[in-house]
Amino acid sequence: MNMHMPTDNDAQETTTPAPATGGVTPMMEQYIEIKAANPDSLLFYRMGDFYELFFDDAEKASQALGIVLTKRGKHQGHDIPMCGVPVHAADDYLQKLIAQGFRVAVCEQIEDPAEAKKRGSKSVVRRDVVRLVTPGTITEDKLLAPSESSFLMALGRVKGGAASQAGFALAWIDISTGAFRVAETSAERLLADISRVDPRELIVAEPVFHDPELRPVFDVLGRVANPQPPSLFDSASATSRIARFFEVATPDSFGTFSRSELSAISGAIAYVEKTQKAERPPLSRPEREEQGSTLFIDPATRANLELLRTLSGSRDGSLFKAIDRTVTGGGARLLADRLMAPLTDPGAIGARLDSVSFFRSETRLCQGLRASLKSVADMPRALSRLALNRGGPRDLGALRAGFEAAGAIAELFAAVALPAELAAALAAIRALPEALARHLSEALDDELPLIKRDGSFVRTGYHAELDEMRALRDESRKVIAGLERSLIEETGIRSLKIRHNNVLGYYIEVTANHHSIMTGSDAAKARFIHRQTMANAMRFTTTELAELESKIANAADRALSIELAAFDRLTAEVVGEAERIRAGAEALATLDVSAALALLSESEGWCRPLVDSGLAFEITGGRHPVVEQALRRSGEGPFVANDCDLSPEGGAKAGAIWLLTGPNMGGKSTFLRQNALIAILAQTGSFVPAQSAHIGVVDRLFSRVGASDDLARGRSTFMVEMVETAAILNQAGERALVILDEIGRGTATFDGLSIAWAAVEYLHEKNRCRAIFATHFHEMTALTGKLPRLHNVTMRVKEWEGDVVFLHEVGKGAADRSYGVQVARLAGLPEAVVARAKEVLHQLEEGEVSGKTNRLVDDLPLFSVAVKREAPKPAKSDALGEALGAINPDEMTPREALEALYLLKNLAST
Repeated sequence: MNMHMPTDNDAQETTTPAPATGGVTPMMEQYIEIKAANPDSLLFYRMGDFYELFFDDAEKASQALGIVLTKRGKHQGHDIPMCGVPVHAADDYLQKLIAQGFRVAVCEQIEDPAEAKKRGSKSVVRRDVVRLVTPGTITEDKLLAPSESSFLMALGRVKGGAASQAGFALAWIDISTGAFRVAETSAERLLADISRVDPRELIVAEPVFHDPELRPVFDVLGRVANPQPPSLFDSASATSRIARFFEVATPDSFGTFSRSELSAISGAIAYVEKTQKAERPPLSRPEREEQGSTLFIDPATRANLELLRTLSGSRDGSLFKAIDRTVTGGGARLLADRLMAPLTDPGAIGARLDSVSFFRSETRLCQGLRASLKSVADMPRALSRLALNRGGPRDLGALRAGFEAAGAIAELFAAVALPAELAAALAAIRALPEALARHLSEALDDELPLIKRDGSFVRTGYHAELDEMRALRDESRKVIAGLERSLIEETGIRSLKIRHNNVLGYYIEVTANHHSIMTGSDAAKARFIHRQTMANAMRFTTTELAELESKIANAADRALSIELAAFDRLTAEVVGEAERIRAGAEALATLDVSAALALLSESEGWCRPLVDSGLAFEITGGRHPVVEQALRRSGEGPFVANDCDLSPEGGAKAGAIWLLTGPNMGGKSTFLRQNALIAILAQTGSFVPAQSAHIGVVDRLFSRVGASDDLARGRSTFMVEMVETAAILNQAGERALVILDEIGRGTATFDGLSIAWAAVEYLHEKNRCRAIFATHFHEMTALTGKLPRLHNVTMRVKEWEGDVVFLHEVGKGAADRSYGVQVARLAGLPEAVVARAKEVLHQLEEGEVSGKTNRLVDDLPLFSVAVKREAPKPAKSDALGEALGAINPDEMTPREALEALYLLKNLAST
């Protein structure tokens, strides 16, 4: 970015030295003072059409944004580093800075430059920070993904002893939509509950942030965690802060909250007030989530199952991407929220499934609804921007479009019997403010500008004076010509003209012989005011013409002023109806999700699951929703469906455990994951990829699939595996579903086998949960004779002419081989390695039978000796090369060619 000059009178501020501050200009003195009050943020200092950054901020921003670093003046004898970004493109630069973990303080002029001049030519325009931009407080459309929520979360903790004994609570706000929820938690499940919400920013009291017992949690979260002064979380003053923010006498009507919950709510509100300064977002009242109302999924399981993102961080390939058929941003966010927090109440799950079933059976109604929903803009985010004074005409237009679509949807469902969830949603839609909807339709033009100061967003005919000002602004010549015709008719002077010059402005001119008409009577003299006498003409004005001239001169400013006043009135009306608008938008999102899931189930052939309070887990023809779609896109053939039955048998009071054996690439991991995903989908309230499904509510889901390490915390792959396994064995109960893959593989064979063996026994006897345990330790299949709820199943394969064919089918029984060598061959290992591996495997298997395993090293020669390699042949004599070089085939007779061939043969054999 090149150096630029300010476009307002700030140019004077930057060139006038102030001796009292050692050469620092008044403007720079102001900058330093404001920066000192915001040390942890980059300061965007408004200078005309640019936001300027100085000193260290400039160096950081220029590197982060890839813009040119320049200099401006000196401070304490050194050049002042400077860079800047245009105000009109600030959102793009903010997005880059926020993504890199910076926080930005936006400093604007809060005074008209003309007012500053009244205090003296050297006075500085007053400025102040009007907003702190942080990852959790973004509202700009450009900076938000339509399908993703943007949560700010606060952690509250009541003072007490050890962290494990303290009371914890989490409050989370999406400032862009107004959503506000709170729930109690504990030190043990803190990271899991934070991961469920997936906040952009977590604010924590500084003493809590530095608590050694909680440091591992904040280390995992990284820069998402943001320590704040403990005064923000003071539970003693929380009640008054909450009441003041929501403008109520007491927050008791919101519900009964614990001290830790009040601390979290207060912290969230205090941070919003801190970052938004004078503006107040239209937050909904805090909604309490009861513990146990949602399926507990630990962080490792969320990552392994790739619910919202893959392990690489991409949405493509995730479960959400595979099932999302919504057509609105609000619907996509609601679907993601449901996917991250499946329900545990069979009644509530059934209500959601009833909605999907309704649209599945009412195909035409579903299509009509989706067509109407496509015109629904993001109403909650538009509402939030308007309330924070960051909105524009298009945000009002978004609400108008939403109201119009809501009206069409209400008509669509007239006289239709609906299930409970949809009926409640329709009631909220019908409760949207009709008067506001009509007012927006009457006031707003069809085409709307992005910025309100551009004007031209109020519809013609809405405001009489505005129409007049626009006519004067845009058609002043026609207005003057109309007045001229009126005066000609009134006076009868055909030569009368209305003219304009820079001295007189607009004036009426008549020839000298017609002046008597203009001055002949007292009434004429009173009306026509003499301005100038010329040799052959006289010039007059009238009160009407003078007023018209003034109006024409000020028409553009007056027209914009009227439009801005209309915008403010409409915004005030919108904010006054925030609660009903937000409820209606949530209802539209609910309809969108239900219709989208119905469309998904129809197109993918999914079935409605039976979800009850029992312990059943019976899946017939289950499929992996993501893998199935990937196979279809690639044309690699149909997905092989498999059954899974972990239901209690023979009067047992606990579910079954499947011990799954089989080769790598046989489909074990896919089978494990698909059953976990089916449980999640069912409790989300979705149909599932199966022929039939009966699931007793799962209260905790654990999945240990895949290998990973945590080197930054000094944890090897095996250590991570053991930590995650320990968490499962310590927390799983009889209603849990546990998915374990290859426990013990990261250590020595006998160590790994012993750990896996003991883990299965513990799952069977202590946890008593439903589980699938995949392993390569075939010795464990003998456990089925000891543990009555343990069943052997295997991934079926066939061997054909030395190769292995994976059938991807699950059947009863146990695998007798792992086929690892065959898989290695398919992967492309050198043939020598594959042959050597077969030889070692044969010796190992013989040693296992004969008890000679410990003699392996003595019985098998070293790799370098065992691999059959051809000995390197000696280099050929240089005579062969010389002979070949001497041959010229074009000049040889047949006899000479034959003799040369015999010569070459003899040389090659030596």
